[in-house]
Amino acid sequence: MDTQIQFLAELNQLMDKLSFLSRDQLKVALKGYKAAEVHTIEFIGQHPATNATTIANALYVTRGAVSKMTKRLIDRGLITRYQKPDNQKETYFQLTQQGQTIFATHERLTRQFMQRDVPVFDENPQEVAATLNFLHEYNQFLDQQVEQQK
Repeated sequence: MDTQIQFLAELNQLMDKLSFLSRDQLKVALKGYKAAEVHTIEFIGQHPATNATTIANALYVTRGAVSKMTKRLIDRGLITRYQKPDNQKETYFQLTQQGQTIFATHERLTRQFMQRDVPVFDENPQEVAATLNFLHEYNQFLDQQVEQQK
């Protein structure tokens, strides 16, 4: 149990530090956009032709929350909604040009932040691979727990 607590505490510290180190640049570059808006734009940018259910499942929020968010993003001119000719029941979302700009800015900054950390990842690739393997297994376990709660 102590190792688990220590591991999760280290993970929390890691995420807090990553957030701290990126916060100022993200605030300047994406001024006027909330983190939830940027995360939704990021998901739509990475998953073209996505629908509300897919977004909700990926971001672990309700479909109602996605509905509110997508309405806000549509009102701000960042995404559009559309239907495919062969499926008039389902509504899909795509980025507008303005949404693409926000997406590209976020992606560029993410690459910069990742580049900063390359020396640590290159230092011991075997440990990184082992940690990645464990995180993947833990993620799969948590996926099962999430499914049971639905």
